[in-house]
Amino acid sequence: MSDPSSAEVLFWVNNIWMLVAAFLVFVMHLGFAVLESGLAQSKNTVNVLFKNLTVLSIGLLTYAAVGFNLMYPGAEYAGGFFGFAGFGISTDAAGLGIGYAEGHYTYWTDFIFQAMFAATAATIVSGAVAERIKLESFLTFASIYVATVYPIVGMWHWGGGWLKEYGFHDFAGSTLVHSVGGWAALVGVIILGPRLAKQRGEANPHSLPLAAIGVLLLWFGWYGFNGGSVLSADPAAVSLVVVTTSLAAAAGVMAGAITSWIVDKKPDLSMALNGALAGLVGVTAGADVVGPMDAVLIGAISGVLALLATKGMDRIGVDDVVSAVPVHLVCGIWGTLAVGIFAADKSFGAQLVGVLATAAFCVPSSALLFRAIKATLGLRVTAEEEEQGLDHHEHGQGAYEFRPSTTGEVALELVAK
Repeated sequence: MSDPSSAEVLFWVNNIWMLVAAFLVFVMHLGFAVLESGLAQSKNTVNVLFKNLTVLSIGLLTYAAVGFNLMYPGAEYAGGFFGFAGFGISTDAAGLGIGYAEGHYTYWTDFIFQAMFAATAATIVSGAVAERIKLESFLTFASIYVATVYPIVGMWHWGGGWLKEYGFHDFAGSTLVHSVGGWAALVGVIILGPRLAKQRGEANPHSLPLAAIGVLLLWFGWYGFNGGSVLSADPAAVSLVVVTTSLAAAAGVMAGAITSWIVDKKPDLSMALNGALAGLVGVTAGADVVGPMDAVLIGAISGVLALLATKGMDRIGVDDVVSAVPVHLVCGIWGTLAVGIFAADKSFGAQLVGVLATAAFCVPSSALLFRAIKATLGLRVTAEEEEQGLDHHEHGQGAYEFRPSTTGEVALELVAK
């Protein structure tokens, strides 16, 4: 057997890195699950975890069925705004060799990496509308949204559509993933209305340790989210992206923490955690084209914006359990526009057009979906069901159970059911 050529070795290295990146993005779904369950009330923990698990599964299945071929329809099917190459994913062996994607990865690696992104958009919505939406209603929304709306917007840029031709730049999805999910989250929380416990000032996170673990897992997974979006194992490009991603996240943490310290007179852990995610979302659009110190500024501004948006939403009574709208929508918009500010060869006007076009498509699409589901399946659980908790009502299970100990004290026992 002859020794492999340098091109073949590079193909193997690229493909392995892309698979590792896909696995890291998978870890982000664990991070979302832990973060959302920690920020929710304990009586809704099972429901939150169930939704995160099933949304991941829905994302993979619907992306295989229609989403991948909507997002990447190919030259023969593509139009500026819409294209579709047919149902299902290919088993053609031609896509498994070095001839696919300029020798960077195989067709199936391409699919699984992109599929992990698809599920993320719906997961963003899950956290925002938690604790009062019917399970079947949310799963119906997620299935349709991730199968159609997300890949159509993605095709406009990543699939070679009109935004690509216009000069819009979104490296890893500040707009195409985070804002797509963020717009739906905003529409959902407005239509649903605030939780009853929130209206009484009693809807407090039940486990900040879980929330902190979730954020650190998300930060870890983001190295695959952004690093994998280089779409090869190119040493210089991946290294730059990892550095800009790290610095933006760190700046977001410090900006969120310091701003909360100034505004509330005490440093707020939840604002520092949201600051990390805000910085990550903010830099995602331009992680490949902005400098390291520019990434610090982008992340810091993101941390401040997330805190101000969270407090603003609280004041007007818009209830977002995990601050998905401030983090993913507000900072997704900021990060996308920041590309036009900090990257010399990118147009601010093109970035603004991309943001507005995404809003113009996602807002009415998600509103139509939520309204249709409300008119058919119903959208919100009853007041009694909400007060009892969705774990009890929807699942007949509980993540925790309090039992009196033999000494009369209350002991917390984890119950496997």
